[in-house]
Amino acid sequence: MIELLIDGRRRDLGGFSVSRVLPWVHRRAVGPFVFLDEMGPITFEPGFPRSADVRPHPHIGLSTVTYLFEGQITHRDSLGVKQVIEPGAVNWMTAGRGITHSERFEGLRETGGSLYGLQVWVALPAEHEECEPSFHHVPASEVPTFSPVPGVNGRLIAGSIAGLMAPLPTVSPLAYVHYELADATLDVPAEWTERALYVARGELTVGDQCVRRGHLAVLKPGTCVVASSPSATVMLFAGESLGPRFIEWNFVSSRAERIARAKDDWRAGRMPLPPDDDGEFIPLP
Repeated sequence: MIELLIDGRRRDLGGFSVSRVLPWVHRRAVGPFVFLDEMGPITFEPGFPRSADVRPHPHIGLSTVTYLFEGQITHRDSLGVKQVIEPGAVNWMTAGRGITHSERFEGLRETGGSLYGLQVWVALPAEHEECEPSFHHVPASEVPTFSPVPGVNGRLIAGSIAGLMAPLPTVSPLAYVHYELADATLDVPAEWTERALYVARGELTVGDQCVRRGHLAVLKPGTCVVASSPSATVMLFAGESLGPRFIEWNFVSSRAERIARAKDDWRAGRMPLPPDDDGEFIPLP
């Protein structure tokens, strides 16, 4: 049932570290999902330094999806959007031809507290890579929920599943689902060519293999039944491959020359910063 198990690698972002799961040298993507970072879990003390913030930086050719289990992040972007991201809400930013944004921990800096969540990048089909940038926020109360079997509760973050469709502008077939399992079994839908399960809490048994917290199990096509520990948080990523993608720094594209142009644009200051967060930025590495 499992084709590949991927363990995250720690990456230092300056003020705190993340666990980077995708891309990996032996697996670049799952369907259109080309990037997966686990943020935390980490507990901040009140007044922690601003160096932990993610300063303004650019993207092209993708959609970012920020989803929190705990904590708070303030998003600002070059469209003028300011949005406080809270647990259970879905925040979908489409870069298209180019966008810049920052992720600040202003609320946590004042009160202290824990942060835990995921950021995912979804590649865009080639014909949509140069679309207009946009930002969409779905409050936690408006995220579609479902219970496929007793002991399993699902939240549809993006795409479609079980006859439900998330209120987001996806442009390729996919499903991104947050499952909570309580000593239960789940038949993973087999309608997509590529699927993977990320264990955020607890453990999962897939066939005769145990998948522990922090691991991504890339599944083989076909029927797959999984069983949880007494309590498990599991994320499903499913969809169809969009073909090879070049990924360099924060840029994703089907064309290497487009990434080269984006690097030149950022280096030359041709990509505007968020209007209320333009005092600093992350230089091109």
